[in-house]
Amino acid sequence: MSRNPVRSVRQRRWLARVAVLLFISGPSMTVPPSAEAQMVPQTAFHGRQTSSPGGTSATARQAAAVMTPELVADLRSVASAVVSPSGTHVAYQLVVPRRPFVDEDGPAWAELHVLDLATGKTHPFVTGRVNVSSLQWMPEGSAIAYLAKREGDEARALYAIPLAGGESRKLLEHAGGISAYSFSPDGSHVAFLSKEEPDPRKKELEGKGFKAEIFEEELLYTRLWIASLPAGSARRLEVDGHLSNVLWSPAGERIVVTVAPTPLVDDSYMERRIRVVDSRTGEVVGRIDNPGKLGQIVWSPDGSRIAFISAEDINDPLQGRLMVVAAQGGQPTDLLPGYLGHIAGVAWRDERTLVYTADEDLHTRVGEIGVDGDGLRTLVAPGGSILHGLTVSRDGRILAFTGDSPAHPDEVFVSSEEGAEPRRMTDSNPWLADLALAPQEEVTWRGRDGLELRGLLIRPLSEEPGRRYPLVVQVHGGPESRYDDGWLTGYSAPGQVAAARGMAVFYPNYRASTGRGVEFSKLDHGDMGGKEFDDIVDGVDHLIESGLVDPDRVGVTGGSYGGYATGWLTTRYSERFAAGVMFVGISNQISKVGTSDIPNEMFLVHNRMRPWEDWQLFLERSPVYWAGNSRTPLLILAGKDDPRVHPAQSLEMYRYLRLRGGAPVRLVFYPGEGHGNAKAAARYDYSLRALRWLEHYLSGPGGDKPPAQMKYPLEHGTGVPREQAMHTQREREPSAR
Repeated sequence: MSRNPVRSVRQRRWLARVAVLLFISGPSMTVPPSAEAQMVPQTAFHGRQTSSPGGTSATARQAAAVMTPELVADLRSVASAVVSPSGTHVAYQLVVPRRPFVDEDGPAWAELHVLDLATGKTHPFVTGRVNVSSLQWMPEGSAIAYLAKREGDEARALYAIPLAGGESRKLLEHAGGISAYSFSPDGSHVAFLSKEEPDPRKKELEGKGFKAEIFEEELLYTRLWIASLPAGSARRLEVDGHLSNVLWSPAGERIVVTVAPTPLVDDSYMERRIRVVDSRTGEVVGRIDNPGKLGQIVWSPDGSRIAFISAEDINDPLQGRLMVVAAQGGQPTDLLPGYLGHIAGVAWRDERTLVYTADEDLHTRVGEIGVDGDGLRTLVAPGGSILHGLTVSRDGRILAFTGDSPAHPDEVFVSSEEGAEPRRMTDSNPWLADLALAPQEEVTWRGRDGLELRGLLIRPLSEEPGRRYPLVVQVHGGPESRYDDGWLTGYSAPGQVAAARGMAVFYPNYRASTGRGVEFSKLDHGDMGGKEFDDIVDGVDHLIESGLVDPDRVGVTGGSYGGYATGWLTTRYSERFAAGVMFVGISNQISKVGTSDIPNEMFLVHNRMRPWEDWQLFLERSPVYWAGNSRTPLLILAGKDDPRVHPAQSLEMYRYLRLRGGAPVRLVFYPGEGHGNAKAAARYDYSLRALRWLEHYLSGPGGDKPPAQMKYPLEHGTGVPREQAMHTQREREPSAR
């Protein structure tokens, strides 16, 4: 293959530059952390709260504090919000990152907080070094239940804490742990799921050195149990298969479970089906054979119907159709056939009315519809905050969500007035208000075949008219996923951090993205890496033609399928990209099928053929096939224990580029991490390492690789405000509750 025709131009520009874009990562602002999130006046949360091109002067933005990797590492967010049956309180899960070089390394903590809707104030209930999950209100509404593995527990147990105050009490523990639970209508019993215990003989043999692992045969199934409360004896209900959901009917003895043939991930993705079980005998009294992938399931208040979110058919890439079926089973009814969006959440307002949230293009919609498909209306129109995780009070009047915007990650939102915009009720990162955030806007362009496409753009923070800027293309995974017009910055998505350093960031929703209906999400079938990635190049061309982007300084990054796009664009389209950061990405479509834990999912909802049906196509749609064409510096990062995209995919990419490519390449493995980094140290390292690579080749001198070793500002207490770096240990101690 010929050398990159623009490489010599790019190198001359690198050599001509005498300064690297300033890293703004020192202690530049004061951020007093709040141990208890306080309600801010509601007027402070109205509007989109993102900078506009003409709203803040360039001088003021330069002087203001900006987003840094260190601040990203400290971002808190609300993971779930559950309104009480009475509609007076909202229990929510607050995700609090661990602090690198201060806390013991690990995933973020998850705390329980409660919002009082009468006062607008939040109160910490279970905080510190804890991980609460699966929040539910007890049926009478006087206590909040949750799962956690607390001090002294062998596995996750079921706890409850009174709303009026007091300590958590353990309701139930089980040898295999508890993965899901649901209370009987009167609260006297609980149905729960627990994994089978391994054979004691196996552990004994392992202690003697016999540690052979029988791949995909030594499977432990998750089973259904019923226990009386408090802490009564448990009995197992014999339901065939591997269970993953449990919901007790609010009006009787029936329980809904979801069943897959085996615990294999592929089966959980593609073969989960709904079963209605008698809680006394375990007999299956209803069968609902949803046609493909399966999402949320909810009972109607009278127990006569079941609503659920399902794929349209077995080849539909994502569950997104709103279905209703009689409780005894039968043929489900699609309430919104042909809907050009994806249903994301559902709840019952009363026995005959459903409320739903939907992903619609770049936005979300909240709607209402009757069980017969009538009465369809919009409650919250697209264009405001991005809303998820819907729950509804018992009387149907109070709706609670999590929601984000270009100005903040997920917070608690509540709607209590008919037709009113949901109100933001929490402020988990009050210091964000002191940052200068770059403007974020929608982008529309056409693919080379005329298909209209949309995405988002974060403009450079201190943009000057008439100047061209480096561009980072951030490609989403899936591809059954999408970007929405909300918060777009995270450890693996530079967003506002890159914008603060003089780069634009482009988020394309290429064909096969979700939010535009089933047909659009299937446009990649049998064409992996084809038109879908051409769409991204066409979007870059659109931004170049707009005058914003320097065509010689375009980089690309993404994880999973976005990592595949990065590998593809930096080899097949190498002449177009000056740098790439590939995360847990696909490099070889043939070996991917043989090493992934989801080969059937890939076949059914993406490839639509097996490799042996067209070896050449699978080979030619692999980035390693084009390695000899590469002149783009590529940083490859992967979890060393990734079962989805095996780390060998990253190793293959690295090896072929070393053997055939003509540009710098580096491979970084993260031990103990899987399909994405979960632990604080690995996330922080990734954030710094990826950003440095992109800056080095898009804004810096380029040429040889930057040093292999990283410098970590947080190691020395720099990079964040002094007060933020000096949290007391007491704030991370478990609360007395």
